[in-house]
Amino acid sequence: MRTYGIASGRPRVILYPAIDIHRGEAVRLTKGDFDRRTVYAEDPVAAARAWAQAGARFLHVVDLDGARTGEPANLDNLARIVAEVGVPVQYGGGLRTIPAVREALRAGASRVVLGTAAYTELDLLDEVVAAYGPRLVVSVDVRGGVVSTSGWTQTTQMRAESVIERLIARGVHSFVYTSVDRDGMLEGPDPDEVRRVAAAVRGRFIYSGGIGTLADLQTLRDLRQINLAGVIVGKALYEHRFSVAEGQAVLEGRAGGERAEAACTTAA
Repeated sequence: MRTYGIASGRPRVILYPAIDIHRGEAVRLTKGDFDRRTVYAEDPVAAARAWAQAGARFLHVVDLDGARTGEPANLDNLARIVAEVGVPVQYGGGLRTIPAVREALRAGASRVVLGTAAYTELDLLDEVVAAYGPRLVVSVDVRGGVVSTSGWTQTTQMRAESVIERLIARGVHSFVYTSVDRDGMLEGPDPDEVRRVAAAVRGRFIYSGGIGTLADLQTLRDLRQINLAGVIVGKALYEHRFSVAEGQAVLEGRAGGERAEAACTTAA
């Protein structure tokens, strides 16, 4: 059986190219700000196809429209990506009811990502855990040290670590942790922040936020957190700062990754 970081078996850190869909296009936001939006592909399927051809093993697709409105708005794009690309997809954004979760799974999502609903609709969370536990990931998006919801447009007073502990108590074992303050900035992760998250998670988590160079991926790898299942990368890939293959090699500590990192350091 193939494993993708959060699955069972030997832990492996997977690079997840990000496809954020807004108004039918593949975009990236800076610090989660919809007014600071850059379009990288007019068709999200084209972006997905490019990442698959570059060697992506999994894709991270976010329905930004759904995250803002509270219901999925890009299931058609999800279905097209799954049908045309053939790479497993985790999908989130607007999944706040059981029918919405089921529709995403029917459209081909390998895993569904709950955000706002995981905090505001505990009965829904419990139902999804019971019905689709291994295919559930909960998104913990942090801005200014506290959790943000509703497509990063609303800030709570909840600290990430306490939220993660409560979710674990309800049966959640897989997370996506996003440092919103770093998202789109290409300035790298905060190792101490990643360590704190790793200490709180009893399961696996995927990190997202600020990855700009191969050195940033090496920093995460060298933390040696066994529950770090993957790293989401968006802007750095779209802007050709490194390739999917180079990034994956660095995360795995393979020779190709070491050569790529050495080349990157020399060029700098």
